[in-house]
Amino acid sequence: MPATRMVPAYIVRTSTIHGRGVFARRKIRKGTTIIEYRGERTTWKVASRRPDSDPDNPYHTFIFELDDGESVIDAGVRGNAARWINHSCNPNCATFEDDEGRVFIEARRKIRPGEELTYDYRLSVEGRMTKKARAALECRCGARKCRGSMLLEP
Repeated sequence: MPATRMVPAYIVRTSTIHGRGVFARRKIRKGTTIIEYRGERTTWKVASRRPDSDPDNPYHTFIFELDDGESVIDAGVRGNAARWINHSCNPNCATFEDDEGRVFIEARRKIRPGEELTYDYRLSVEGRMTKKARAALECRCGARKCRGSMLLEP
């Protein structure tokens, strides 16, 4: 008997939030680990020297900072569908890092089929923020209590 391949709980398609997004194919239960955020493990220093993933928008990256504050996962290199999960100020998913430094996205609540998967990016930027940079990191999630930015506010 041939082995059956499990169909992922998600699909990548065009998003109303921004560019591409990741959407539930079926109901996903609260607490379900949906996908691992994959890519090349490197340092901020190395990742910041790489060409932008979108030359028209240097603030659009696929870099996920790890808890140690020095290492990152650059999903622009060998990344998977998790890199397309968009930000929301009222997310239905959360991220967690395991003891081995692997990052996973899990459901914070029940997610309905067709619903876009989102998590709060809580971005941090070193140094002074220009108006242009702040505008580039503006939130487009549309949540009722949207804070207007993907940045982690102090």
